[in-house]
Amino acid sequence: MNVANNNLAALKRKPSEVVKYLSWMEEIQTVYGSTTNYLCQERLHWKPLAASAMDTGLSFSCKSAILFSDPEDYKILRNDWPYSVTPDITHLVVWVKNRIPTNKETGDLTPESRQTIENFVQNTIIERLGASHASDCVLWFKNWSALQSIRDIDHVHVLVRNVPDSLLAEWTG
Repeated sequence: MNVANNNLAALKRKPSEVVKYLSWMEEIQTVYGSTTNYLCQERLHWKPLAASAMDTGLSFSCKSAILFSDPEDYKILRNDWPYSVTPDITHLVVWVKNRIPTNKETGDLTPESRQTIENFVQNTIIERLGASHASDCVLWFKNWSALQSIRDIDHVHVLVRNVPDSLLAEWTG
């Protein structure tokens, strides 16, 4: 799969979904001022710190400075606007209060942050699925900055295949 090889531009939405998405974005921006405000207020229920800087994204009060070490510092949600994937795949987004370190030159993840995310996905998703689902049913990625529609709050995408609704509910609260 192209995504597994970090070719993230290969992910697309159906043209009909893009039209709906753009219409939704326009409505959200009218009501909330931005998609980020909507996410913070309605989906994540997180209050950004007043000291947040526009060039580095929003800052939040974190329980831990270590990425994924405290469940209060991240939230797993179904993607409201998933990419065009087969019906057996569920598109989750892991929103994080901490910043995820990236290479300033390329915008890609640092080796350390890639390993941290891999460990989180392994411990939180894959282990919960058990050996029968394991790695062939889970794929994660972080969009490069140029591909992100939401840049102010760091997040990781996780695609899971054939996962029971009970597990999805457990992860997404």
